[in-house]
Amino acid sequence: MFDDTYKTITELSEGIYKEKGSKFFSFAMPVKTEEEIKEKLAELRKTYFDARHHCYAYILGFDKSAWRANDDGEPSGTGGKPIYGQLLSHDLTNVLIVVIRYFGGVKLGVSGLINAYKTAAKNAIDNNKIIMLTIQEIYTVDFDYMQMNNIMKVLKDESVKIYEQNFDNQCQIKFSVRQSKGMFITDQLSKISGSKIQFISLS
Repeated sequence: MFDDTYKTITELSEGIYKEKGSKFFSFAMPVKTEEEIKEKLAELRKTYFDARHHCYAYILGFDKSAWRANDDGEPSGTGGKPIYGQLLSHDLTNVLIVVIRYFGGVKLGVSGLINAYKTAAKNAIDNNKIIMLTIQEIYTVDFDYMQMNNIMKVLKDESVKIYEQNFDNQCQIKFSVRQSKGMFITDQLSKISGSKIQFISLS
């Protein structure tokens, strides 16, 4: 069986790190789209408008294929990259971490900055709750009303989650199933005469 699980967080959490007068306020939050990330960044920039740097990193997608690390004016690789490194080391996805720095007048140097952003990001993660979720496949199945009992038996036997159901002469059910069981479920449904299964999306 292939791995159809991923780790993420469920709520906003905060952290703080202080070094030589500089303060690093960190925020870890669950996100699902780049549009949502833009909104979160805009909110924090508005709230902490007087801060010198808003460094951040995020990872999106079950395969972690969408990601970005931004230094926001700090020396290259000293802000976004260590934040991104914490997301990787905790094996997280669909998470945004922002670390906001108030400059304290004393330069920290490259290694000092890397440690500060890394530690602040880790604090925010440590103050959150990491959960393991399963990747869900969402389908619709169309079928004749006469096949209702056969269709429902397959769905109930595998404890799938039903989102919508429309029962008429021609019926349709929208449901989700754990990815590792998706092929088995659709195979069982396809054996029922007249049924038509359509993949909708991952969730």
